[in-house]
Amino acid sequence: MNSETDSDQLHAMASTAGYGEAAEALAEQYENVTFDEVHREVLHLFPSRPSSVLDVGAGSGRDAAALAARGHRVVAAEPTTELRALGRRLHADHEIEWVDDALPELPELTAQTRRFDLILLTAVWMHLDERQRTSSMARLVGLLERRGRVILSLRHGPVPAGRRMFPVSAEETISLARRHGLEVVHETQRVDLHGRPGVTWTRLGLQRDAGRELPGIITQR
Repeated sequence: MNSETDSDQLHAMASTAGYGEAAEALAEQYENVTFDEVHREVLHLFPSRPSSVLDVGAGSGRDAAALAARGHRVVAAEPTTELRALGRRLHADHEIEWVDDALPELPELTAQTRRFDLILLTAVWMHLDERQRTSSMARLVGLLERRGRVILSLRHGPVPAGRRMFPVSAEETISLARRHGLEVVHETQRVDLHGRPGVTWTRLGLQRDAGRELPGIITQR
């Protein structure tokens, strides 16, 4: 099989390929690390007062639950039926609005003309191809309140079997964000919390209408 055929097959896969079948194991993996551990470099970017938050690709609901516990109004968008069901069960004691929705269009939330102070995308962006990433960035900006923020992570490294992932760099993502009116307020790199060989992560904080009031970019290597 040649590389062109491999690429065609990758593009033809659903962005959620492999997640439904592995939902139980993935939920256990997600829940084995805390919200504070996963987001330690960007905790200062989360709203300090109760705000409207969208968690895109919410998975098991770990982050949605932590944000709800902090008093935020949280919408958890998760397209994988099995993960959505697990999230509802695992975090039934938290007030989370679960929706079946996904990038690049997020049609359910877009139709409701929802707006959010913060949009969180953890381990989501690499599932989208280049065209979808462009559409997704425009959609995210359209869902942001003025001066709202997007916090996202980029996965780098080997692709697990049966998954749809694309290489995506911080440079490309920053350029795309700026073209859509977002300013970069944070950029960090880190190793994988689960110790997977060759896997690293970039964390980006983006803000709409950032202006001069924001602090400079925080870069840690």
